[in-house]
Amino acid sequence: MDSLRIATRGYTYLGVFQTVERKGRSYVRYPAGRLDQTGGYGDPEGGVFKDKVQQGRYGPIFPKSPACYGFTIIAKIIPGREEVFYEYAKNIEKAVAGQPDCLAVLKLHYLRWVLFPIKGETYFMYQGIFDTDFDKYTEDAVALFSKYGINTVFENLEGFPADWKTNASAFVKFVREHQCPSFLEYGEYPYVSSDEIKKALKVKAAFSNMLDQMQ
Repeated sequence: MDSLRIATRGYTYLGVFQTVERKGRSYVRYPAGRLDQTGGYGDPEGGVFKDKVQQGRYGPIFPKSPACYGFTIIAKIIPGREEVFYEYAKNIEKAVAGQPDCLAVLKLHYLRWVLFPIKGETYFMYQGIFDTDFDKYTEDAVALFSKYGINTVFENLEGFPADWKTNASAFVKFVREHQCPSFLEYGEYPYVSSDEIKKALKVKAAFSNMLDQMQ
């Protein structure tokens, strides 16, 4: 077994994505029992199955995982810019508090930002899980920044394109070059969108309110 990807189905079913050998060729086994050829890796280096590559607008399309679409970007920050990241995070907090749906177009499940040192230099990790594909998320982010007339915290990363506001492809290229594909993902609610989760919560709230009214 070269690598694993784990997903659940409902609450009780556990499916393991594993590489198996069959007649000299490697396949990945999905929870439903379907076998797909993978070239020898359950979750391949580079994030795509090289024998099943689909070309998108900017390069190979990264497949959807049980945890939906997402990426992890790791890049070195411009020296001395650490405080800018914390201030930017506070600005996002204020924006969401003032307008809860300001990030809705991104179809996010969650974001996680981390600053960490490597050999005396500071690196930034931007990790996001969302429902749109990899490239559309980046395009929507550019459009969102332009709409509100704000800059992106990525401007504080080394090598980030200065013309990103008018050159979405350059933004996407930077993201792709700094993307670190995962080799294991777990989804407690596999392939469920953020909209589906929010709808389910609304139904739960309405049902609870109905029960309260009946008492």
